[in-house]
Amino acid sequence: MRFNPDKTQMVPRDAALPGRSTRIPAADKHFVLGSPMSPPFPGMQTALFGMGCFWGAEKTFWTADGVHTTAVGYSAGYTPNATYEEVCSGATGHNEVVQVVFDPERTTYEAMLRLFWESHDPTQSMRQGNDLGTQYRSGIYTFSDAQQRSAEASADAYRQRLSEAGYGPITTEILPAGEFYYAEDYHQQYLAKNPQGYCGLGGTGVSCPVGLPTE
Repeated sequence: MRFNPDKTQMVPRDAALPGRSTRIPAADKHFVLGSPMSPPFPGMQTALFGMGCFWGAEKTFWTADGVHTTAVGYSAGYTPNATYEEVCSGATGHNEVVQVVFDPERTTYEAMLRLFWESHDPTQSMRQGNDLGTQYRSGIYTFSDAQQRSAEASADAYRQRLSEAGYGPITTEILPAGEFYYAEDYHQQYLAKNPQGYCGLGGTGVSCPVGLPTE
């Protein structure tokens, strides 16, 4: 296995690990919600976020109102069907991400964005707390022009709030979603299966003005 000597720098595409054609299978049912883990998801919408270690990120969303199912995996990199060990090497370019499938009749994409912003520190570049490396970068990966516009608008709104609170610039990447690769089953709903497990997720304490209920 190749390793990226500086895990805070993205590995070049031509230096990334080659990966494989065999996919990591997803479980049939969500361990907590009991809903299907894999598409199709009729009537639902999908969001994709990177916000540090994906164990805590997933729990943030599976407990949210209107969420149908969640899954953790790897995206925004180069290596097809990478393993967790390969992603941790820094040589795949992937981010640890959470796929969030939600019911648009019960919640909104803007509400998902608000959870994203408030549940981590989006100013830390290639780390989140003590977790260091490109796999822990802040990212929003969009599935439509409407999601892209909403994500960019939310970043603009939150940037002002963070600046007023003394934080530096937002380093979140906002990009069209690439392929999502499911992580190994033991990572799925990890904090439900391991209630005392590690969770390095922590927000800034600054509220986001996006996604608030309206009267």
